[in-house]
Amino acid sequence: MAARHHQLLESDRRLFGTDGIRGVANTEVTPELALDVGRVAGSLLAEGPVLVGRDTRRSGEMLSAALQAGFQSIGIDTTDVGVLPAGGIGYLTAESSAEMGAIVSASHNPAQDNGIKLLSGLGTKLSDAEEDHIEALLRNPGPGWRIPTGSLIGTRFPSADGYRRYLDWLAEAMPYTLRGVSLALDCANGAAYKAAPELFERLRADVVVYAAEPDGVNINDGCGATHPEYIASRAGGRIGLSFDGDADRLIATGEDGRVVNGDGVLAIVARYWKKNKRLKGNKVVATVMSNFGFRRSMEAAGIELVETKVGDRYVLEAMEQHKAVLGGEQSGHVIFFDRSRSGDGLLTAIRLLEVVAATGQPLSELAKEALTEYPQVLRNVRVPRQSRLEEAAQLWEAVRDVEHALGPDGRVLVRMSGTEPLVRIMVEAALKDDAVGYADRLADVARQAIGEG
Repeated sequence: MAARHHQLLESDRRLFGTDGIRGVANTEVTPELALDVGRVAGSLLAEGPVLVGRDTRRSGEMLSAALQAGFQSIGIDTTDVGVLPAGGIGYLTAESSAEMGAIVSASHNPAQDNGIKLLSGLGTKLSDAEEDHIEALLRNPGPGWRIPTGSLIGTRFPSADGYRRYLDWLAEAMPYTLRGVSLALDCANGAAYKAAPELFERLRADVVVYAAEPDGVNINDGCGATHPEYIASRAGGRIGLSFDGDADRLIATGEDGRVVNGDGVLAIVARYWKKNKRLKGNKVVATVMSNFGFRRSMEAAGIELVETKVGDRYVLEAMEQHKAVLGGEQSGHVIFFDRSRSGDGLLTAIRLLEVVAATGQPLSELAKEALTEYPQVLRNVRVPRQSRLEEAAQLWEAVRDVEHALGPDGRVLVRMSGTEPLVRIMVEAALKDDAVGYADRLADVARQAIGEG
């Protein structure tokens, strides 16, 4: 059977980024592509079922239905959990008899985008090799799909109690009541819109809720984990908890409005766990994006830092390799290996609030004690999707010049985004003005060298 016409497959870039397949819904991530992803992935399974969930995007139902139809057409049943945080989809995949999981979401991307993330039976993202194999079959399907008939065709089973089981599992992770803890929740009009308020009210926190009225097009719109200023301006002395569209990450704000990102969460929890002998191997895994100040915090606390490239799948791989129980990313993906093998913003919030409840200290004070951040400036430069960053000699010469100027008191990181057609430029320096100036200079060079898409 010949490969269908798929816009994303026509380019020579890898179909799967750091967080699955993503693109504009209905032009790049189409029902036809979702159907064929289901068929190809389903052809590699023994018998299923596949557990499928999504976030609140308008295109989610369409793509979820097409993806499930692909699995069903190859003889694989699907269990549909509907709108649910990504962590819940991962948990239910691992906890059930599902052979695979699938998340229809574009996480923090704007509403017009959507994506497909495939999970192993353990609830973890597939490896690069597994995704490459699926992509190869999508590009060159061979003689054709198996075509079952009659009773061998797969069918859809709605999940009757998945949401409740997920909330029960989350609540079990909190050993303290949150009575007396005041929270402001930013649900990003996404997958956490129902689960987050119910969870923290169940734990007896004093809760006010924002951005929890999804209409299919307002997900991540000026709110959520990529806009912590939204909740900081509304929290009024409460702890702010901001989730992204699929709620697999958390960015917090302290009572003083200070942002506590993934580095801050990791630093607070790691130091608390070490003190209470819960930090197995005395190790924490983080990515190259972690702040210079986080590295110094771990060094001062006597905690070994294992560094990986960007992507929570790589954090997980390093955690498994080094037998670490805590790891994560500055962006708010945090993995607690004793409970889960994937990022879950709601679980991250529980573990952070556990430290607040156990110590009796405000989050703002815990953050100040745990981490002094170096000024870090990020610039995103939009480029054509087929851009080859490694061939931009002019940019790399400029990077070397900036690194020489910074010396040991700063660093530069330039990389392609794994989810969008962007070159991401990060500069850290002892002085903010230096970081801003160097980042802007490199962004200008990147635009000249590669060109905006």
